[in-house]
Amino acid sequence: MPRTPSSKPASAGLFVDGPAEHKPGGPAFRANIDGAARGNPGPASYGVVIRNGKGEIVAQLKKYIGRMTNNVAEYYALIAALDYAQSHGVKALRIESDSELMVKQMRGQYKVKSEDLRPLYERATKMAKGFESFRIEHVYREQNREADALANQALDETAGVAPAVGAPGKSASTASDGAKPAGPRWIQARFRSGILYPLEDIDLPDGTEVEFTLRPARKQTPTR
Repeated sequence: MPRTPSSKPASAGLFVDGPAEHKPGGPAFRANIDGAARGNPGPASYGVVIRNGKGEIVAQLKKYIGRMTNNVAEYYALIAALDYAQSHGVKALRIESDSELMVKQMRGQYKVKSEDLRPLYERATKMAKGFESFRIEHVYREQNREADALANQALDETAGVAPAVGAPGKSASTASDGAKPAGPRWIQARFRSGILYPLEDIDLPDGTEVEFTLRPARKQTPTR
């Protein structure tokens, strides 16, 4: 069933059509965040990539958080980004997330009815108001691949799957002699025009044979 915007006044959220907050002189830090759950609820984690005003990566955060839903994991990612920024004296922060639900809740466009999400939403909102400049924006998953990869890496490490060397989000290692990966990998992909496009980089030797199972990706439960 499609979600319908809340009748809650716009002033109840941080902002709706755009922030009206004070703009500091320096460029804002940017945090790409993502929560992941294999099952809903199921084993869950988050990933956060933070860049400074020059676009340089200054932090990569990932953590397994137990058995939770996707939506709860998304808020954990948001709070982790806010906490890092506050503890490092960041005054201006822009959050990018592929969770439309969380973004619209934070912007006051959706109500928060879930008892699991409400305390997380209230904490995140209070923390966000402590910045001189704050905004949160929705981006497509393809634009959020680094945070998604970190979240999945945290899940793979908890499950005992060795990560590949050299890049975040690799959930299986490949030996230098071309041996098979140490364990299974969970990779999301999009099917378009007869071609299956992986949504993360795959570092395998040419000619490697793989097996895969197709199943629809789990959608985030719309909880308002």
